[in-house]
Amino acid sequence: MSTVEAGIRTAAIKVRKDDLRSAEIERGDAPEDISLAQGQILMRVDKFALTANNISYALAGELMNYWGFFPAEEGWGRVPVWGYGDVIRSEHPDVAVGERFWGYYPMSTHLVAEPDKVNERGFVDNAPHRRELVGVYNQYTNTASDPSYRADQEGARMVMSPLFSTSFILDDFFDDNDFFGAGTMIVGSASSKTGLGLAFLLHKNRDVKVVGLTSPGNVGFCESLGCYDQVVTYDALETIDNSQPVVFCDMGGDADVLKRLHTHFDSNLAYSCLVGGTHWENVGWGQTDLPGPAPAPFFAPDQFTKRAQDWGPAGLQERMGAAWDSFVGPAQGWIKSEEARGVEVVRDIYLKMLDGKVPPSQGYILSLNE
Repeated sequence: MSTVEAGIRTAAIKVRKDDLRSAEIERGDAPEDISLAQGQILMRVDKFALTANNISYALAGELMNYWGFFPAEEGWGRVPVWGYGDVIRSEHPDVAVGERFWGYYPMSTHLVAEPDKVNERGFVDNAPHRRELVGVYNQYTNTASDPSYRADQEGARMVMSPLFSTSFILDDFFDDNDFFGAGTMIVGSASSKTGLGLAFLLHKNRDVKVVGLTSPGNVGFCESLGCYDQVVTYDALETIDNSQPVVFCDMGGDADVLKRLHTHFDSNLAYSCLVGGTHWENVGWGQTDLPGPAPAPFFAPDQFTKRAQDWGPAGLQERMGAAWDSFVGPAQGWIKSEEARGVEVVRDIYLKMLDGKVPPSQGYILSLNE
């Protein structure tokens, strides 16, 4: 079986659902010893990005059932990541060894998938535990037939594309709702990759003032992007003009910031949107006693589904592709990616990310495979 590296055991990282700092390394069978049923494939997870977005997946693991995609034993979960995998064994007649797919993977060396709806563009993983989960996360795109694929942009796509997809659909959601009557958008955790993608699109396409909230150490980075009309530190958010309606799009989720912002704007807060949890240890999701509108969690697949119906799947992809093409050039100048391999190395970087010790200009391209 020459397509499988003989003698190498599979590995994965699992985390405690109730203690995200508790991360353990799992060792499994050698790839050549993994039994595949008819219709299944074995993929080697070549590389993936690790960003604050993955911390948000873990934080919302129960609420949004992100833990359901790659289940572990009771109390544990596998954090989903976006990356590339190569088919090294196949028991499916329409999926060939050597094909490379972009998609949703666990932090592991390998993944067994059960392809369905296979065509030249890719497949849907129809594994039983994934069938009732959100479909967009079950799709795997064949790089050989993907018109947007560029080998030299794999790093940028892994680090930025999943986040930019959220930025794209957030920009569309607020435009679709006429910004709820507001003329100013406040972006919480403005240095986050989702935040800067949203700010880029707002600055480029919309007639709204864009205000970024960030920590003192990230002010210079946010201002250098040229996408924010104003950058304000968290401790100074009360200096933002509260005489006119604003909308708040929060990538950070900090409970204290959320309460202070709601109190400051009160009835002039037209909409409060919860997107991410970069400030995961003090996350304010679920607060019900705040002035102004109740914070609303944002579930991107709902708006994607709406737009797929409005524009058709091809129309949606065309619009997303055009937005990405306009963004990827500047983004590659803003974010510098570092590559690293090895199970222990990846676990250490995950913990570093969890503790907020990664600057906003840093991206990580990782692999558990040595």
